[in-house]
Amino acid sequence: MKRAFQWNEHVDVLSSDESSSSNPEVEVDNGPVDKQSMDMTIDQPACQEPSEDVVIRRAEMYQEYMKQIPIPALRGSIIPFDTWMGLARSIKQLYEQPLHYLTNVLVKQWDQLRVGTEDEIRALDTIIHPIKAEASIWLMEEVHRQTTSPHHIAKLWLSDPMHYAFVDSIIPTNLKDALQVL
Repeated sequence: MKRAFQWNEHVDVLSSDESSSSNPEVEVDNGPVDKQSMDMTIDQPACQEPSEDVVIRRAEMYQEYMKQIPIPALRGSIIPFDTWMGLARSIKQLYEQPLHYLTNVLVKQWDQLRVGTEDEIRALDTIIHPIKAEASIWLMEEVHRQTTSPHHIAKLWLSDPMHYAFVDSIIPTNLKDALQVL
């Protein structure tokens, strides 16, 4: 709902700022104000949704970047985990790289599949061996990085306004190192 708010009415402004003058004889002149600049529309969205072309371009850039990140060949640690999302979070921290949007969505779905089962509260690493679980995530990650169409990602992003929750931040290593110095 949009309403025009008229600024041509007198408004008293009180200030608790101690640096302001308490002298009633002081007048402030802000100069002439245009009537059009006094009208303001309230409840306008702060930013507009990006166009389909913009989202497709972002998805193309995202997919191209994700293709360039190598899948770790050596996995020497056994990572304890309770949930698929917990394992994914640990993998991101251990290997210092993002996981693909589709991998993040997939591990969330895998966790949702457990809801209502008799083993729902049992730690997942007692059901599935940690090495097999990690290998499963890396296999899906490789499939998503190497074979996903950017147009498919864009279509998913356009249909989900909260897709950013599943897109890991991508910080190149040299920029990450520079930020640590600061």
